[in-house]
Amino acid sequence: MAPFRPRAAHAVVLVCVAGASATRRVRPLRAPASAPSRLELGRRAAASALALGAVCASARREPARALDEYTKLGAGFRGDGKTKSRFSDFNLTASGLQYRDFKLGSGEPPKKGERVVVDWDGVTIGYQGRYFQTRNKPKGGEFAGIDAVSYLSFVVGDGKVIPAIDEAVRGMRTGGIRRIIVPEELGYPKDGFARIGPAPATFSGKRALDFVLSSKESTMMDKTLMFDLKLVKVDRR
Repeated sequence: MAPFRPRAAHAVVLVCVAGASATRRVRPLRAPASAPSRLELGRRAAASALALGAVCASARREPARALDEYTKLGAGFRGDGKTKSRFSDFNLTASGLQYRDFKLGSGEPPKKGERVVVDWDGVTIGYQGRYFQTRNKPKGGEFAGIDAVSYLSFVVGDGKVIPAIDEAVRGMRTGGIRRIIVPEELGYPKDGFARIGPAPATFSGKRALDFVLSSKESTMMDKTLMFDLKLVKVDRR
C-alpha cells in the first residue's frame, strides 16, 4: 500500500470562532528564491548609492532655495523692492500711487499754486482696515462738533500734505471723487501727521493712525493707507 502524501495545492485548516468551527483553505508556502549572485548584489548596491546621493543633493538644495526666498523677503521689509499689493481695477502712476475714479467731476484740474478744498476719508488698509477719518461713520471719542465737516485745504505743491494726495488732486476735477492706495513712501513721514497733513479730526482717529505710523520697522506692519478724496473747490485766483 502506497504511503499517504498530502496534496500540495491546498491545506485544510480548522478555525474555531466563538465556539463554532469553520474550514479555510490556505495556500502552501512557496520555496524561497535562489540567493542573488555577487554581481546582482553589486548592481543593487550601486543603484542604492545613486538614489541616496540624489536624495542628499536634493536635501542640500532645498535649504539654499528657502534661504534665498527668505533673504528677498527680509530685504522687502527693509524697504528694498518691497512687493506692493496691485489692484487690477486701479490705475498705477510712475510714483507707485494707485487710483480709481468713481466720479470725474467737471472743469479743469487744479494747477500748482492753486488752493484746493478737499473732503476726505482715510483707512489703514494695510492693518485691520481701520478708519481714521470718515464722515459717514461715528466719530468715536469726540462728541463736540461731530456734525461739523473737516475739509482739507491746501495749496497744490506747497508740501503741506502727503505726496500721494498732492499728486492725486492734480488729476481731479471739481466734484470728482477718487480713491487712492498710498504706499508708505508716498504717505506720512516718520514723525507722522505732526507737521504734514491731513490730520484726523478726532482723538480716536488720531490714535488709530498714529498706532500704524509709529510702529517700529521690526514689527513688519504694513503701513499702506487708502484715501477717498472729493475735490470740493478750486481757488484759481
